[in-house]
Amino acid sequence: MTTNNAPIACTLGGADYTERLAWIASLNHDGLLSHQRHDAALELRYATTVRSRVHALVRKESECCAFLAFALDESHGDVRLTITAPDRVRDTADLFFEPFLTLEAPASTSGRCSHPANGCCT
Repeated sequence: MTTNNAPIACTLGGADYTERLAWIASLNHDGLLSHQRHDAALELRYATTVRSRVHALVRKESECCAFLAFALDESHGDVRLTITAPDRVRDTADLFFEPFLTLEAPASTSGRCSHPANGCCT
């Protein structure tokens, strides 16, 4: 359970959001081993070869999606990232987790937001 009261919105818009999705897709292509959903949490398990990029993901996403909680665990021979959505969006958490499961770079959107449900278009 998270008590984060940050506004439920990604601060990235347009081309920045599209670039971030492409960056996540590259990270996932190179090192995502598995993912599991646990209620309002998403656990991503990465190979240790992409450790620094997972840490960068947490830094970047903590800035633009402050309403999500990020926790890293490296005690199992891999890098596990758990992303938790606040209780107030539990029923729609899939919308917020979807970008972290991106496996292919998005098609160009000419600077337009490709995922308005995420709240990135402000």
